[in-house]
Amino acid sequence: MSEPFTTGDSVIAIGVIGPKPLVDRTGEALKSFPTFVPHLRPLSSEEELLDAVSELMDSVEVMLFPEYRGYKLAQDRLEFKVPAHYVPLMGTGLYRSLFRLQSLHGAQKLSVDSIAERYVKQILGELGESNRESAYFHGPPTAPVEEIVRFHRKNALSHPRCVAMTGIHAVAMEMEKENIPHEWVTPTLQDLIVALERALLSTETRRNKEAQIVVGLIQIDNYRKIAGQFSYEHDIQRLELDLHRLLLDYVKQLDGHLTNLGGGEYLFFTTRGVFERETRGYKYLPLLEDTHRSLGITLSIGIGFGRSATDAGTHARMALRQSTEFGGNICFIVREDRSVIGPVEMTHPMIYELSVTDETLLREAEKAGMSAIYMSKLAAQIARYGKTDYTAHELAAVLGVTIRSAHRILLQWIDAQLVDIVGEEKVATKGRPRQIYRLTFVQELMRKRNLLKEKTRHDG
Repeated sequence: MSEPFTTGDSVIAIGVIGPKPLVDRTGEALKSFPTFVPHLRPLSSEEELLDAVSELMDSVEVMLFPEYRGYKLAQDRLEFKVPAHYVPLMGTGLYRSLFRLQSLHGAQKLSVDSIAERYVKQILGELGESNRESAYFHGPPTAPVEEIVRFHRKNALSHPRCVAMTGIHAVAMEMEKENIPHEWVTPTLQDLIVALERALLSTETRRNKEAQIVVGLIQIDNYRKIAGQFSYEHDIQRLELDLHRLLLDYVKQLDGHLTNLGGGEYLFFTTRGVFERETRGYKYLPLLEDTHRSLGITLSIGIGFGRSATDAGTHARMALRQSTEFGGNICFIVREDRSVIGPVEMTHPMIYELSVTDETLLREAEKAGMSAIYMSKLAAQIARYGKTDYTAHELAAVLGVTIRSAHRILLQWIDAQLVDIVGEEKVATKGRPRQIYRLTFVQELMRKRNLLKEKTRHDG
């Protein structure tokens, strides 16, 4: 799961309005966004919507509707004073529901409302179900609930294996009362996080942060010692010239400006928005590894944020001092509130797909009681390192969850006979040895994928 950006010591009030189950789920996702101060407004009926929106608009900087219908009803009848967003039903939540319709309901016909027909058809095609009979409600998303329920009721009566698919909570509740087979499509945690990141980037506070000046100081580690190893001044100048070219290429990616301060030290300026995106939210800085690999030298880097260029420069010097005290070949960041981020990861990040369309992957994820996004992370980790044995601490780092959550996940997998305990790892400090778990279900999935790729290559 992607980790959201933060904005230092600034806080942003966000209003979340919608059906209680979705507001509660959004509240859980908001725990990953320390910048946001949530104002949650769970609705027991749609009649409460307009009053809740009007009340919140004067006290929040941005609003999020976890259900599109609520957003559209408010947009049609009120003028938004702050940025307003909704969670689209076109991500992992839609994949999950379409998969469940087949595996749990055995649906032969779909009756669909509030979800774009092209998205449903696209995913059905990717799941090998492109010929499935489907009926779509073509009325507006704000149509009366009874009109939408009547559409589904008619389809259910005309076909014994028809299952309704709705993205509207009120419609799902009415069909529950009438015992109409249905699937309520809801956003997954990943869908909510993506929507919250989009909401964060739209706020004035965030836009101000995007334009904030960032100062970076780069220093060659042990410069005097390295310079003393060269017999000729020409050789040290050539090294500095090669480094200068490498730094210019990197700073160009940051849309920044580079200056050679002399004595093995360099200064660059960029903006915070670009720096965050290029470093994947302060988690990836390949410059250190590239410099060591191509030139055989190491660097210490200090990055400073500030409310003024002077503050940013001061904080960059503090961060550089931190890097050199740690022995060099490392980068630290000092933010405007003087809190420290680091060390920044110097190696290439693990890249994994956010859009999961692999039917086998979805089935295994459902069986394991976890999101397909987590399954993609594990598959990417195994594909990259070939490692299938993990402690709970290692698994927590890979999935981006707490140790406690990792233990809970592993217990689920053990109960489902998806992992094996293959040994124990002794720890240097006092305490019980850590158990080592073998992720056999991901290992098997990777084996099947490799066989499929090999077959595809052979057939091609």
